[in-house]
Amino acid sequence: MKVLKVDHIGVAVNSIEEAKKLYTDILGLPHMGSETVAEQKVTTAFFPVGDTEVELLESTAPDGPIAKFIEGNKGRGGVQHIAFRVENIEEALAELKAKGIALIDEKPRIGAGGCKIAFLHPKATYGVLVELSERQD
Repeated sequence: MKVLKVDHIGVAVNSIEEAKKLYTDILGLPHMGSETVAEQKVTTAFFPVGDTEVELLESTAPDGPIAKFIEGNKGRGGVQHIAFRVENIEEALAELKAKGIALIDEKPRIGAGGCKIAFLHPKATYGVLVELSERQD
């Protein structure tokens, strides 16, 4: 498996519109647009920082994973995941599975921006939700 870089850091928020003010008005980062991923019950917004990005995540449903994360975090958002860009996500998942790493996704799915994504189970990654991402640049 070849990890190319930290692709993005996912931050769960109650409101993208409210949180966006920090990233654009205060930190001066450009907002590259928002996208709703219905399958994952989330709206995302990306802010590039050098060679990586910050991804804001707002739940679109009370039973969505981001809503559950925020609820478990006493109603506050926070860092929800870290994503690593990999060269070949299918090979990475096969290698990790062979090494006994618990996977949430054994096969990639389509995430924001049309990239392939898959999550590793936090019980195998010391409590951190890790996402693998493969993008066609």
